[in-house]
Amino acid sequence: MLENKLGITNEVELAKEEEKLTKLKALELFDSNKINEFEVGTTNGLTYIHKYLFFDIYDFAGKVRDVNLANGNFRFAPVIYLKEALNKIDNMPQDTFDNIVKKYIEMNIAHPFREGNGRSTRIWLDMILKKELGKVVDWSKISKEEYLLAMERSPIKDTEINLLLKSALTDKVNDREVYMKGIDTSYKYEEYNTYTMA
Repeated sequence: MLENKLGITNEVELAKEEEKLTKLKALELFDSNKINEFEVGTTNGLTYIHKYLFFDIYDFAGKVRDVNLANGNFRFAPVIYLKEALNKIDNMPQDTFDNIVKKYIEMNIAHPFREGNGRSTRIWLDMILKKELGKVVDWSKISKEEYLLAMERSPIKDTEINLLLKSALTDKVNDREVYMKGIDTSYKYEEYNTYTMA
């Protein structure tokens, strides 16, 4: 279990508190308009989002990890290459939908934080899409199973995640309900489904 600022030693209790606190921070990020104040499409921008969401819970909020991570048999970018990988991602083009999805996939492979990568990176992706294309993903239209399978395959072939995200695009870029439904769905992908914000 991750060491936390809340002094919680029970994993289930920590998950519930983390979900509640970070969803409130995600709502605050939108309502305060701070969501429009960070660098779009950079590691710095993603770090800002992560720190904003997780600062009250983890000391490592907004800090690039210094440990290796894996999910099942998949190993994320090794620490020794992580800074180089993040620099390359920062310099990837984000001028078309296809390029934005490629950048998103690479950031997922990099997985720069110890916890909270998916939730932070999906907000980061939406802000790139909003800035470059005037669109965001309506995450509530993408099932957990479809999303996880497509992301699992994405390092080898990005067609599936590309089509899935494209089919869920909306021009409701400033719609609070679309945003909060998206947050709820994003958290469900990660097994956080105790609290509903939308």
